[in-house]
Amino acid sequence: MDSIRAHLIIEGRVQGVFFRDTTRREAVGLGVKGWVKNRFDGSVEVVAEGPRDKVEQLVQWCHHGPSYAQVTGVKRTDEEFTGEFDDFRITF
Repeated sequence: MDSIRAHLIIEGRVQGVFFRDTTRREAVGLGVKGWVKNRFDGSVEVVAEGPRDKVEQLVQWCHHGPSYAQVTGVKRTDEEFTGEFDDFRITF
């Protein structure tokens, strides 16, 4: 199985619209591990690890997010898979 790690910065109207919680639910449903958090600049940051196809599905979901979000951009950095996560959680 080909596992990957993607680091995302999601910009737009993404705070205060349940972006973190719905990202966590999407990730858990896909079996992706990592974390999501709000950033001080109003963006949301995600680190996601897991099978390539599942991480790619989560990345695509992050391009629109929950219904009240207005995503204007997603910056992606691919990083080396570490396997360090046991679950997917909201961090602060």
